[in-house]
Amino acid sequence: MNKILRVSVEDLDATVQAGLGYLDLNEFLAPQQISFPLDPGPGASIGGMCACRCSGSTAVKYGTMRDNVLNVTAVLADGTILKTGTRARKSAAGYDLTRLLIGSEGTLGVITEVTLRLRRKPERSAAIRVCFPSVRQAAAAANATLQAGVELGRCELMDDDMVKIVNQMTGEKAVEATTLLYELVGASEAAVQEQVARVQQVVAEHGGYGLETSKDAAHAVQMWRARKEALWSTQAAYPDREVMITDVCVPLSNLADLIGQTKDEIRASFLPSPLVAHAGDGNFHAFITFHPDKPEEVAEAKRLSARMVEAALAMDGTCTGEHGVGMGKIKYLEAELGPGAIKTMGTIKRALDPHNLLNPGKILHQSVDPKTGRFHLCV
Repeated sequence: MNKILRVSVEDLDATVQAGLGYLDLNEFLAPQQISFPLDPGPGASIGGMCACRCSGSTAVKYGTMRDNVLNVTAVLADGTILKTGTRARKSAAGYDLTRLLIGSEGTLGVITEVTLRLRRKPERSAAIRVCFPSVRQAAAAANATLQAGVELGRCELMDDDMVKIVNQMTGEKAVEATTLLYELVGASEAAVQEQVARVQQVVAEHGGYGLETSKDAAHAVQMWRARKEALWSTQAAYPDREVMITDVCVPLSNLADLIGQTKDEIRASFLPSPLVAHAGDGNFHAFITFHPDKPEEVAEAKRLSARMVEAALAMDGTCTGEHGVGMGKIKYLEAELGPGAIKTMGTIKRALDPHNLLNPGKILHQSVDPKTGRFHLCV
């Protein structure tokens, strides 16, 4: 299920099978100077990206998966083959079944084909790396950059612990301080340089220092290497530990407070937990490392993750910005969305999958009657 079925350069769309990796798709599209612009972790498949409503580092410019899918084909629990739309860029025809399946985590149907929006590659781009005294100042600078009208391709944050780990694992010699990485895009070199000047002004007002601008495309790739390899570096630095990769998302104006609170919690903890953030859209991750055979460390990892979620919800944020609910965050859904939303989700699940065949136990609390074998949603 990894074939490219159709590409239209004229319409900037493509239809692919669900098992195709997005990197493989972009390798195929590269000679035509077009791409599928989302950039989650390496190895992600298009179908998985739909099921989890992923986003990644380029969401600040291109939106999430729900903004980049025109339609899907899926198989429902009763065997019905469902196509959710056409190739038209917009439609007011009926319920939006495409968005119903995107983010459903495999609980409503098995996605088999996807029609994607494609984009022209930016004419010009540049990378900027700048250090900050604290995560609060870096997050505030990211928000201020957006408020200044800078056209961002990406805006990513790594805390000082993450930079130290990347240096250790890759041999990089970056300044070991909380760091923002920007990708700026434009139609011309002059337009990009105008954006660079705006960023320089904003970061200076928020305590930024040691600013570095890419010299060419190869240098930009090298500058972004640290962020690309952050998770791998963390796993390599702690080979005897598991990494709990958790995420939350809040309104942009609250990111500085939330990531600052989390950093304080981590400093007071005994578990190494570097932070990274999609600072341009209020989403950040903690890589909480722990020994799975040590109950006190497992409990502490869960506590740190729970504190992130509780703080995010108190700021009108979400328990997960892009990783999904699965089983681990079911308990937070009602607090975030309210009983009405949970009841409605349960109604949809029962209607489309009455025998609980599709990814049971995810998103909604479920139980099974031992006498009848029928499942019940605890809503």
